[in-house]
Amino acid sequence: METSIDLKDSYLRQIYEHIQDGILVMDDQRFIHMMNPAARRLTGWKIGERVPHCSFCQSREVKEDEERCYLIGSQTVPYFLSNMPTYHGDKIHVEMSTALIYKDQETGQSQYLLVLRDQSLKQKEEEARISKFIIKKLIEAQENEHKRLAQELHDGVGQSLYTVSVALQAIEAHVHEQKLNNYLSEVRIELEKVMNDVKSYSYQLRPQSLDQLGLVPTVHSLITTLQMKLPFTAFTFETNLEYRLNASAEINLYRVIQEALHNSMKYSHASEIKIRLYREKEDIHLVIKDNGVGFYPHQQREGLGLKHMKERMDQLNGTFEIQSASGEGTLIFASVPFKEVEHLHD
Repeated sequence: METSIDLKDSYLRQIYEHIQDGILVMDDQRFIHMMNPAARRLTGWKIGERVPHCSFCQSREVKEDEERCYLIGSQTVPYFLSNMPTYHGDKIHVEMSTALIYKDQETGQSQYLLVLRDQSLKQKEEEARISKFIIKKLIEAQENEHKRLAQELHDGVGQSLYTVSVALQAIEAHVHEQKLNNYLSEVRIELEKVMNDVKSYSYQLRPQSLDQLGLVPTVHSLITTLQMKLPFTAFTFETNLEYRLNASAEINLYRVIQEALHNSMKYSHASEIKIRLYREKEDIHLVIKDNGVGFYPHQQREGLGLKHMKERMDQLNGTFEIQSASGEGTLIFASVPFKEVEHLHD
C-alpha cells in the first residue's frame, strides 16, 4: 500500500528531514511505510519492518479482539510514555503519540502517523538537577558544620586556653625560683602557640568576619595573614564591590579565593599574586593571577581543590575557567550573574 503523504513541498520536507523527533508512518499492522532521519537514528528500524510493541503494550492484558497497540487501539489517549525496543536489543525511553491520517474506504486499511520523542535528554537534565541539588545541600551542611566547629573552637577551646593562660600568669607572679620561672615561661610560650593554632584553625574553618562584615573585609584579612607568612610574595586585591552579597555567594566565592591562593602558595612559587573581584554590568567577576611556574591543565590530573571550586561556582550558576602553561603562571577566571549573588534585604 502506498503512503498517502506527499512531502513535495520544500518547507514540509525541511521540517520532516531536520526535526529532532522521530516521525514514522505505519499501517494498522504496524509495518513502516516511511520514516524520517531522526526516527532511523533513534530506533535503528527500517522501512518495511514492523514497529515493535513498547514495554507497556507487551505486558498489558488485552481482550480477545482488542488491539494490543494502545495508541492504535485507543481513541482517547493522544500520547503516553513508555520504553520502546530498538534494533540492537536496547530500550529507549520515549514519549509516543499517534494520529490516524488515512483510511482506505475500499480495503479498510489505515495509516497512522507515529511520533517518537526521546526522553533520555530530559532524564539526564533531571538527573543533573538532582545532582546539583544534592551537592548544594552537602556544601550547605559542610559549611554549617564548619561554622559550628569554628564557633566551638573560638568560644569554647579558645576561651578555656585563655583562662589557663591568665592563671599561669598569676602563678608566675608568686614563683620566685628562677629555674621554675624559666620552666613556666616555656610552658606559657607553648600555650600561646596552641592558642594561635586554635585561632588559625577556627579562621580556616569559617572566619567570623565573613558573617559579621562580609566578603571583601574577609578577603583583605586573609591576604594580610598570607602576606605575613610569605613576606617575599606580593599580594594585591582590587575590588569595586561596596555592598554585601547574599550568604551563599559570599561563602562560595570566599572558598574559591581561599583554595586558589592555597594552591598558588603551595605549587606556583609565585612572587606576585593578584586578586580582582568586581562587578561589570550584570555579572560579578573574580580573577586570580600569579606569575608562578604554571602547568599544562590538560596534562594535569584534576584534583579535589579544582573540582570543588568548579562545584561552588556551579552552585551560583556561574562559570569557572583556568588557564596556565609551564613557565607562564596561572590565571583563574570565574563569573557569576549578579542576580544570583545580590543581597536580599528584609
